[in-house]
Amino acid sequence: MDERTPVLIGAGQFTYRGDPASSPSPTTLLKIAAERAAADAGIGAEGLAAIDTLAVVGFTIDAPGSRRGMIPHSTNPPALLSKMIGAAPRWSVYSEMGGNTPQYLINILAERIAKGETELALTVGCEFLGSAMKRMGKGLSFDDWKAVEDETLDTPKRVGDPRPGNTPYEAKHGLNRPINIYPLFENALRARDKRSLADHQKQLGRLFSSFSKVAAKNPEAWFPTERTPEELVEVSEKNRMIGYPYPKLLNAIMEVDQSAAVFVCSVKKARELGVPEGKWVYLHGCADAADLWHPLDRQDFHSSPAMRLTGKRAFEMAGVGLDSIKHIDLYSCFPVAVEIGAEELGLALDDPRGLTVTGGLPYMGGPGNNYVMHSVAVMHRRLTENPGDYGLVTGNGWYLTKQSTGIYSTKAPDKPFEREDPAVLQREIDALPHPDVIESPQGNATIETYTVVHKREGPFMAIVVGRDANGRRFAANTPDDPATLAGLEASEQVGRTGTVVQKDGLNIFTPG
Repeated sequence: MDERTPVLIGAGQFTYRGDPASSPSPTTLLKIAAERAAADAGIGAEGLAAIDTLAVVGFTIDAPGSRRGMIPHSTNPPALLSKMIGAAPRWSVYSEMGGNTPQYLINILAERIAKGETELALTVGCEFLGSAMKRMGKGLSFDDWKAVEDETLDTPKRVGDPRPGNTPYEAKHGLNRPINIYPLFENALRARDKRSLADHQKQLGRLFSSFSKVAAKNPEAWFPTERTPEELVEVSEKNRMIGYPYPKLLNAIMEVDQSAAVFVCSVKKARELGVPEGKWVYLHGCADAADLWHPLDRQDFHSSPAMRLTGKRAFEMAGVGLDSIKHIDLYSCFPVAVEIGAEELGLALDDPRGLTVTGGLPYMGGPGNNYVMHSVAVMHRRLTENPGDYGLVTGNGWYLTKQSTGIYSTKAPDKPFEREDPAVLQREIDALPHPDVIESPQGNATIETYTVVHKREGPFMAIVVGRDANGRRFAANTPDDPATLAGLEASEQVGRTGTVVQKDGLNIFTPG
C-alpha cells in the first residue's frame, strides 16, 4: 500500500450538560475534543502537539450577519487552539459556513496527505450556543470566556465557499432561515407523492422516531430520549409548530454545547506513531458539489442532483455498491433532508440498516456546522468494532445546497487515493436546466410550494414559491390575516391558483 494513503486513526467527542455559568469556552471545547481524539488514537499530548495541519470548522456565530460581538470567542480559533495544545501546524485553516463542512475538510485533508502535503492532520469543531444563549438570557458574565479567548489574533485563512445561501430578493420574503426554507421542500415532496396531509405527518413521525431511538442509546446525544411517532408530530405547548409542517421536535437543535475531532494522517505516519492497525479507518470514496446555489434557482423542490451525483461519484471511487454499506448516517437537519437524500441514493426510509448512527441533528444535537464530525467519530468507532464493514456519511450545507459524501472502511484500499476535482461534478450540475426567476410578478399565478411560519403566539407569515402565467418562478408572502394563514394549513395548497401583486416592496400572493 502507498505510504501516503490517508487513514483516520482516532476520534473524540464531548457534550457539556452542566451549569451554563461554568461552561467551557469555545476554544476549550475544541481542546477537549482534540485531546479525546488523541487519546483514542493512542498518541497522547505529544502526538497532538506534532500535527502539521489543523482545520477548524467555522463557528455558527461567525456566519455573516450573526451577533458575533456579543459572545466572546477567539478571532482566530486555529491559532489559539494551536497555542493551547503546543502545536505549530504548517497549514492552518478555518472554514466557511455549512453543515457539509466536516466531511468536506476530511476530503481535503485526505487529498493533501495523498499528495504528500500533509502527514498528520487534526480537524475539529464545536458549538456553544447552548450555554452562550443561556448566559445572555440570564444576564450572566462571560468573564471566564474572555480570560481564555484571544480576540486580538490575526484573521485566519478560510476554506470553503463564502457566498451567502440566499439572494436579497429571497431574504426579504423570508427565504433566509433553515426553519423557513426546509418546509418548502417538505411540502413540495408531499404534493409530488400525492400523500394526504395526515398521512405525510405520520411518515415524518415514523421516520424521526427511529432516529430518536438511536439517540436514546448515544451517550453524547443532547436529547437521549426515544420518542413515539405521535409525540413528534402532535402539536402541543411543548411541541409548537415552527414552520408548517414541522413542529419543534422535527427541527435540528442548535443550542447545544458539543465538540468533536478527528485525526487523519498518512499510513507512514500512523506506523511511526505506533497506532495499531485496528484503529485505522480508510476513506475509500468521497465527493463534493453544490446544487444550484439559491433556492429559487433549483430545478424543483423535491430533489437534489448534488446529493445524487456526489453519492454516485463516491461509490464509483470506492469501488463498492450500496449493498456493501452496513452503516449509514444521512444528514438530518429536517426530515426532508433525509427523505430526499435517501431517494437520491436509492435507500428506503425504513431500510433495516437504519439511516443514522448518531440519532440525528434534532436528538443527537445539531452543533452548527460540526454535526458531521460527530457522525464520522461514531462511524470510526462503529467500523473499528466491525472490521471490514463499509460506512456511508453525508453532509449538507445551507438549504440542500452544499453536499459532501464519504465512504469509509477498515478494509485497506487496493488503489491510491485520488479525489476528483469537485469542479467536474459542479459543471454537470450547473448545466442542468431550471426555471427563470422573476422578481416582480403580476397577475395570475400558481403555488409551487409554500409554508406557514409560526411564533409562540401562532402563525404570523406565509411564504409562497409560485409560478406566473408564463411559468416563471417567484417568491411571495400572503395576506397575514388569521383566516388566510389557517386555510393554508387546512388542505393541500400546491397547485392552488391566485393572483400576485406588489405591495410595500413585497410580492403578495392572494389565493383564489
